[in-house]
Amino acid sequence: VQQSTVLSESRPEQEHAMIQPNRRSFLKQTGSGVAGASFLASSLPAANGLGANERVTVGLIGCGGRGIRVASIIGSQKDATIRTVCDPDSQRAGRAKAATKAQHAVTDLRRILDDAAIDAVVIATCDHWHAPAAILACQAGKHVYVEKPCSTSVHEGRLMVEAARRHKRVMQHGTQSRSKATTQHAIQAIREDAIGNVLVAKHINSQRRANIGHRQPSSPPGHIDYDLWVGPAEWRPYQSNFVHYHWHWFYNFGTGDIGNDGVHGIDVARWGLGVDTHPSFVTGYGSKLYFDDDQEFPDTYQLTFEYPADGAIGNKKLLVYEQRIWSQYREDDEGTHTILYGSKGMLKWTRNGLKLFANNNKPRELRDVPKDRDDAHQRNFLDAIRLGTRLTAPIEVGHLSSTLCHLGNIVARTGRAIRFDPSKEQIIDDQDANSLLRRKYRHGHWASLAGA
Repeated sequence: VQQSTVLSESRPEQEHAMIQPNRRSFLKQTGSGVAGASFLASSLPAANGLGANERVTVGLIGCGGRGIRVASIIGSQKDATIRTVCDPDSQRAGRAKAATKAQHAVTDLRRILDDAAIDAVVIATCDHWHAPAAILACQAGKHVYVEKPCSTSVHEGRLMVEAARRHKRVMQHGTQSRSKATTQHAIQAIREDAIGNVLVAKHINSQRRANIGHRQPSSPPGHIDYDLWVGPAEWRPYQSNFVHYHWHWFYNFGTGDIGNDGVHGIDVARWGLGVDTHPSFVTGYGSKLYFDDDQEFPDTYQLTFEYPADGAIGNKKLLVYEQRIWSQYREDDEGTHTILYGSKGMLKWTRNGLKLFANNNKPRELRDVPKDRDDAHQRNFLDAIRLGTRLTAPIEVGHLSSTLCHLGNIVARTGRAIRFDPSKEQIIDDQDANSLLRRKYRHGHWASLAGA
């Protein structure tokens, strides 16, 4: 196993031998059962011995813009410090070290996992590393802040839930809208019957993405350890149009824009709808209508998720997802937004604010709307670790919302509707679709979850 490269002159106070995880022990600890698991909406704080005045020491895994942003916010808190940053791209790791004022920069995440001084990690890698890194971090005794979507498959999400519970680790999902005071205010208003019985929720993802063109495999730059970058994902030769960022649009590494950006609005829509399980039926469409390039995921979706409850009128609910990432032309100036349709009104949640409509579609003022804090989600994570505060986006919640992205992608890839068993997390009577609930991994890789 290739050792990590140390990019800073200073070294951790205690050097730890690079130990390749024992595969049998790793799979045993991550577990594989899915049936009958309940979804908890609270954190699982660990008795990690942190005193009231002690700082949470954090490692950053994944040094892109989002990783630096989250780590910088955490590092700015009086009770936290960034110790080590990690990225297979040594240049990005170096920039992140400077930006976050970290003590060390490395290229192999095992250097962070093996450091007993680190209490928690921020995982802001490519999607394909989210679940393996988070599970390994739990196994190493670290608390986890993992960016969205938490997984690249339904099965991975289930393993993450089990790992957090088994090791009693706090695991926060990076759907930060859950910590926004405005969003919480809107949800509270809905629960207090502001728009009646919410039966339908819709998220519209309308924005203009770039054409990434067509590229042939080539040699990676010398500052990128491409073997570490690919990690446990199925091997694919390096191409300049997916390293960095555009990996989002490739099956081996990403989840499409439904998982990249759509998951934020999907999460709010599901929250507003008031459902705390998976859907039972998913239908719709997903395809490329516009981009002639190497992207593999759809640029256009029209999906419907049904939550049948007991099947009675008034209890069934629908969640609708629309995506057009090739269009700058939108229904209104706000463009991307989430709409909650109730029996007595409608609430529109956008990045520009909240709008409530009732009484024959007349605007109604939402009173006493609080202001959002930029650090609310990260502050909640630290409070959960130190004080046992309830997480606003625990991994159980992240798994539910990320699963909608995965099921939508399965409908797009198979071209047909699916029936889903929420308790068993299995697709009914469709073996080909059911096989897509798990991802493929590199054979024998130390971070692979194959067989779990």
